[in-house]
Amino acid sequence: MLTVDHLRGQGLRDVAFTVAEGTGLAIIGPSGAGKSLLLRALADLDPAEGSVILTTTGAGVLDRSLVDAPTWRRHVAYVPTESGWWADRVGDHFRDPAVVAPILVDLGLPADCLGWTVQRLSSGERQRCALARALEQAPEVLLLDEPTSSLDDTATKQLEAVLRRRLAEGVHLVLVSHDPDQPARLALPTRRMVDGRLLETESMAETVG
Repeated sequence: MLTVDHLRGQGLRDVAFTVAEGTGLAIIGPSGAGKSLLLRALADLDPAEGSVILTTTGAGVLDRSLVDAPTWRRHVAYVPTESGWWADRVGDHFRDPAVVAPILVDLGLPADCLGWTVQRLSSGERQRCALARALEQAPEVLLLDEPTSSLDDTATKQLEAVLRRRLAEGVHLVLVSHDPDQPARLALPTRRMVDGRLLETESMAETVG
């Protein structure tokens, strides 16, 4: 269970929600509402007051305020819309090619892309490689910021199939999306963020701003 209570910080105003194992939450809302700031605070990348506690069978109880940030982020993985790349070769961003190769294939990428240069990757390929990088460490929580914003329909379906399998395996998913149909395809409840506040549950089919 991921339990968030009275989370306050830059652009955030008393955010509270819970996500059980194997379920998720889709967050929609206009640009500048605080959606990305929320994901960053949950990942302990930005300072924020309030409680964020992860309770799972495997990890036990982890309190964001009581563990160091690198340890927290091994369990709670954040994938921004545009991820950072620090080496020239794609494969240098992964720990174990044997583990990540099938993940890349499931995401619609060739396994030999590990030998490519990062400059060769398109925006959509970078998004999928960044997700594979997070999935390689087998986190209990995935925080995804518009993971399909640069993908075509085929790649989007492949990525969503991967997310459905991870949910079935017990992963917690917090997803920011501007695709009005994506929450329904992933069977996620939806809440709208406005001016740093997370409002009550609304229809998954509502058009987002």
